[in-house]
Amino acid sequence: MQSFEGVDAKTPGSGATLDNDPNGAVGTKQYLEWVNPVYQVYDKTTFVPLYTAPVHGDVPWRKNNLPNCYGNAGDGVALFDHLASRWVIGRRQSTDGYFYCIAVSNTDDFTAGGFAWYAYELSLNSLLGKNAAGHFYFPDYPKIASWPDAYYVAIDLEDPDQGYREVGVLVCAFDRNNMLNGNVAQTPQCFRYPNPVTGAVFLAHSLLPADIDGVNPPPVGSSEYFISIQNPKFNATGTLNLWQFHVDWTTPSNSTFTGPVSINSGAYIPGCYRSANPSNTICVPEPTTSATHNFIDSVGDRVMHRFAYRHFLGTAPYESYLVTQTVQVNSTPALSQTGIRWHELQFVGGALKIVHSGLLSQSDSNYRFMPSVAQDKAANMAVGYSVSGTTLHPSIRAAYVSLPALSAAQEFDISDGAADEENSYHWGDYTSLTVDPVDDCTFWFVDEYYTINQTATVTPVWQTRIANFKIPNCK
Repeated sequence: MQSFEGVDAKTPGSGATLDNDPNGAVGTKQYLEWVNPVYQVYDKTTFVPLYTAPVHGDVPWRKNNLPNCYGNAGDGVALFDHLASRWVIGRRQSTDGYFYCIAVSNTDDFTAGGFAWYAYELSLNSLLGKNAAGHFYFPDYPKIASWPDAYYVAIDLEDPDQGYREVGVLVCAFDRNNMLNGNVAQTPQCFRYPNPVTGAVFLAHSLLPADIDGVNPPPVGSSEYFISIQNPKFNATGTLNLWQFHVDWTTPSNSTFTGPVSINSGAYIPGCYRSANPSNTICVPEPTTSATHNFIDSVGDRVMHRFAYRHFLGTAPYESYLVTQTVQVNSTPALSQTGIRWHELQFVGGALKIVHSGLLSQSDSNYRFMPSVAQDKAANMAVGYSVSGTTLHPSIRAAYVSLPALSAAQEFDISDGAADEENSYHWGDYTSLTVDPVDDCTFWFVDEYYTINQTATVTPVWQTRIANFKIPNCK
């Protein structure tokens, strides 16, 4: 395992916010890190940053004269499209109305002389819907994924007059083929669920679209799948939701978005679950909790970025989908230790079913949260995550399990924190684990930590750490 320092709040030009959402992706030659509101690129071998200072996240759209995507509204996600060998950035913007902005690189190499971004924007106002007061529902927590026929995006719809509670979701397919070639893209195809949005709390929010690992595409014509948790109202649940998006660029009226289909995943309690307020998932302690009473948000009310897909070929080909979530380790007491629950889904009898599940936890009483999952070509599943407790400063760890043999999970340290987030419950809202497209074995993970306490009188002081590691049996 190797690790190196990523973008820090103290880095000149970082534009640091408390809610930094660290994520990134590994490509053929570089690693791209996104930390609200900037990105930086690192050489995969030397770990040297390409730019003398982080690049503001709106640069790809400024270079393409798309002013609706200027500024910073956060929630950026960086991808590497394995099938096309291109970089992709997706982000929300609200400069003048609400927009979703996508940029696609024209090459896999940031150092290439002709490197450029093809940039696109989608006005969301006509798609969001309005509440009873006539205010647009707020587009939040967008997640983007790569599939052969489109770049798929899922966006939460929240009611700004009801404490920004989740009331629905908007899903869109973007014209990947034309975007990869820098051509005018066809109008994105979008669906809202429920339709109409009634304003009632939507317990199946924060859908994740499947995102491809490796270079084997899914079978021709495969629909894109989305997954979400089914939040309970008053008790434990044993349900995840599956949604299916079929896009038809030739005859858009034939496109469909169907679901949810419930899958039995076995009973669990979402991390930091409160029956009276399922969206309040703040309970992760730090060593200073007893003095500050400041807990971290586990974001236990949703499945976590990414919904990782891999197509295994050979004599017995199969498709594997992996997803993680933060859950309570024990049924009692309420707000107790959290761990990482993972699921592998495969097609059984023509339908996606959960074939393997597990819980990443230890008997150390620490809380594990903020996971991200990926799978290498040898069918090893790895998960990166944060861990914190009453005697452990928030730190970065990972674990792996060999599938389908279901070996015992092996946990290891990436970076130990030395201080706490004392003035905010935010610990980002997501991170990402991705697989090197060259050797298809090496995992790359980014997460945040602190070396000095973040207090009410201090500007943001978080740091990020980027790590890569390889499971021994992947050659």
